[in-house]
Amino acid sequence: MRVFQIEGEWGIDNLKLSQRPEPTARDGEVLVRMRASSLNYRDLVVPERGYGSYTGQLPLIPISDGVGEVIEVGVGVSRVQIGDRVCPTYFQGWIGGEPDLQRLTQSLGGPIDGTMTEVMCLSEQGLVRVPDYLNDIQAASLPCAALTAWSAVVTNGYVKTGDRVLVQGCGGVALFALQFAKSLGAHVTVISSSEERMDRAVALGADAVINYREQPEWAKATREITQGRGYDLILELGGEKTLPQSLRCIRPGGTLAMIGILSGSSVNTSLGHIITRQVRLQGITVGHRDGMEAMLRAMAQHQILPVTDKVFAFEELKEAMTYLKSGAQFGKVCIAH
Repeated sequence: MRVFQIEGEWGIDNLKLSQRPEPTARDGEVLVRMRASSLNYRDLVVPERGYGSYTGQLPLIPISDGVGEVIEVGVGVSRVQIGDRVCPTYFQGWIGGEPDLQRLTQSLGGPIDGTMTEVMCLSEQGLVRVPDYLNDIQAASLPCAALTAWSAVVTNGYVKTGDRVLVQGCGGVALFALQFAKSLGAHVTVISSSEERMDRAVALGADAVINYREQPEWAKATREITQGRGYDLILELGGEKTLPQSLRCIRPGGTLAMIGILSGSSVNTSLGHIITRQVRLQGITVGHRDGMEAMLRAMAQHQILPVTDKVFAFEELKEAMTYLKSGAQFGKVCIAH
């Protein structure tokens, strides 16, 4: 079967289209013929062994997110059956409960082989069925980006009707967060550097938008939006350059969901705001299977549709990764198998 794998040495230049034997399902395992994959920022980090020893061993099949059809089940499998359309969960061993090192280090696309293959063999415990209303490309974007947003907004953010939420950018996680927060009745502000993307965010439901290139001190611009109260939840996706401003516009007792470090991972800011305002800094790393199944029920109830920016062919993985790295996308960058 065809696979994309990093082989020989680490590095994007060593990501190659190759061949592997097709697997067989043992007891408790399931074979899934993959139909589509989608890219996340972490998929740019993995080829460079950016997670150290937790990146995995070579050869490694990258990409964490995808969807496929069950084509074979092993003895004892009861969660799924042949013909079901399923997504592999991002963390294969985190079913529910609190995170621990074991649960947080069994992720697809590094260190476990990912979705850029024709057939995957997975434990039945690491699969969830996909709602029929979503097509394959839409469903492929759910395991990492959607669940990260759900964990930030619902599982850890406790967003409720009337809350004010600020979302940074218009990538996959950001747009899912916008949609989830709006489905809960929240007021959502989106910051972006593009007028076109801001217009599209408004069409998707954003109540307010700020162009951070035109207003570099965007925290000041939020005061009127929140009537000086501040935000109940901020999805912190930028990191180094955005966190200091986020701390200026989070309300006392509010939550900063720390998700990304797109502008850098080192922060020089006053800790006083966190302490004196009793702000909660909550790290978010995707989520567990129970959370994903709850998310899918909510998405089906509200008929929430993932936003897809561009779809590439299986052979165009490197081109897709280059496009993702450009940051030009509005929504998800996907791969059709």
